[in-house]
Parts: sequence; C-alpha cells; structure tokens
Amino acid sequence: MGTDTAATGKDRAGPPGAPPAGRRRRRRLLRWAAAGLAVALLAGWAHARGGAPVGHFTSAEGHDDYAAAYERAMEEFPGPDAVLDVRTDYGVVRMYRFDGAEPDKAPLVLLPGRASGAAMFAGNLAPLRKVRTVYTVDLLGEPGASVQTRPITDDGDQARWLHQALSELPEPRVHLLGVSIGGWTAMNLATRTPDALAGVILIDPAMTFAGIPAETVLRSVPASVPWFPKSWRDGFNSWTAGGAPVEDVPVADMIESGMRNYALRLPAPTRFPADRIAAVDLPVLAIIAGESVMHDPAEAVRRAEASLSRGTVLTYPDASHAINGEYPEEIAADVADFLAGAE
Repeated sequence: MGTDTAATGKDRAGPPGAPPAGRRRRRRLLRWAAAGLAVALLAGWAHARGGAPVGHFTSAEGHDDYAAAYERAMEEFPGPDAVLDVRTDYGVVRMYRFDGAEPDKAPLVLLPGRASGAAMFAGNLAPLRKVRTVYTVDLLGEPGASVQTRPITDDGDQARWLHQALSELPEPRVHLLGVSIGGWTAMNLATRTPDALAGVILIDPAMTFAGIPAETVLRSVPASVPWFPKSWRDGFNSWTAGGAPVEDVPVADMIESGMRNYALRLPAPTRFPADRIAAVDLPVLAIIAGESVMHDPAEAVRRAEASLSRGTVLTYPDASHAINGEYPEEIAADVADFLAGAE
C-alpha cells in the first residue's frame, strides 16, 4: 500500500550545528523528563497482581506516595487553561487544556505512554502550543488523575472510553498524538471509531507496526515486580531511554511510583493486521525512533510504509524510545508540516 507524501521514509538527524546526538539525548531527557521512561508494557505488571477488576492503588500509602510524585511532576507544566474531568461509561477521564495557535482548527490531544500520565509531555507543550491548542490526557485504567470504575476487557472497550471522552470536547474533531502505548491507543480508535478524528500522529508507537522484542520482555520482568528494589525499575527505564540517568527526575519518580503502587487491570494490546491499518482513511504521521527497544525500528518502518494508505513515515535515527523528550522541537516542526498538508 502506497503513501501520499514524498516525506515517507525521511530521516531526522537533528538540526544543523546541534551537539552530538548522545549528549543532546541525555540533556533533553533530564531537562524535559521524557516519555520514554514510561514503557512498562509488562505482562507481569498487567496481569499478575490480585484485587479489584479495575485499576487501583494497592494501599492508601501507595496512593499518597503516587499523588505526591504526580504533583511534583506536574510542576513542570504551566497552569492549564482548563482542567476537565470527563465522565465515560468506564470512568472519569482527566484532561488538561492549554490554549495555543490556530484556535479555530482541530486541536492536538496527547496520549501518554504506559504509567506516564500527562506530565510526560512537559517538554513538548511549549513547542506544540505554537502549532495548535493542546489537550493532555491521563489514560483511563493507568496511574494518574483519571479514575476507572468499570472493567476494560478488550480493544473495543479501549476505543469506546476514548471516543466517549473526545465526544465531550467542544471541538468536533481532533488530531490524536500518542507516544508508545498512547500511539497504539490512538491507532486503536482510528481503526474502530474514527469520526471524531482529523488525523493521527504516532510517536514510536508500541505494538502497532511491530511486536516487542524478546530481550525487552525479559528485561522488563524485574521491573514489573513491585516489591523489587526501585533501582531495578530505574535500570529498566534508563535502558529504554538509551542509557540516560533517571534518578531524581520527577517524571521518572512518578512513573516508578505508579509501577510500584498501582495494580493495572487492562488487556494486553493486540497487534493490528495490515489490512486493518490500511483501511484507516485518515492522514497518519508515524515517527519511529531509530534506537528504540520497544520494537525492531527497521521492521516498524517497513510495515508502516507498506500498510498506511495515507501515511507519512519519518525516522529519527539517533532517538531512543524517549524520543518525545529528546526531540521536542523537531517533533513539533514535523507535526506542523504534517498538519499543513493534512487539512
């Protein structure tokens, strides 16, 4: 299946005169508290913990620990123009609105990675607001300010709660921008109920164009056990972020607290067949991290190019799965270019 733009397969190496990619990656990760720290697509964390049939904190102390970490991480954000608690059949979804450019056009709705919450987008917010009004979302069923009240049992339920939440926004259509599992969540909605969508932007999406490598699954096992030392979870998160240090980074601390104190009750995401992706009649921008450990990047690029019917596929060769924290300005520029051609 072909694509509709000449930019497909483009490599993004960073701006001229930039410092070496490795140093830039580490600096930006620390400065922007990058998203890629939250990649706990862990079968063990998702399924091995007992209790209620909905996501929940395992103790009052755990909730308080996470709430304090969440508050510290959210200090990286400017004050939102609105805080929305949107009721759906599956629970209440927390969104934050930040007014930006082109207020009469479809806004960007940002979907974070697993266990990350809206705070992971702190470094992306300023450049993206120069492009559009931005909403950030705490995914339902994940640690964060959203509260799940009904079991989410399959991919259809995942699409339904998000569709219901978007339907409560004043704008008739939005552009979804999802990182990691947030990218899968965006594509899942696009393949099922796309009527509220103007376009989809996938930032190193997990379980979308390629599966998770065996090495990543094996390395995730110690991080998925809540009573194991914090250093084991920090080690896994650092590895996914290209080796960048994560100690004393507010977003990383929030993610680690969520992994330790929150019992996830979500189904494992299902890979999309190629024909289902091809049937998505929306403009799609896929940005793949060349050093990602969440999939084989080359395979993800090949499958994205082959299956997206209206797709633009870009590769950032030096980026890790922490790509949104490493390249916030570059991502915003590519998003602006994409929106200019999509509308």
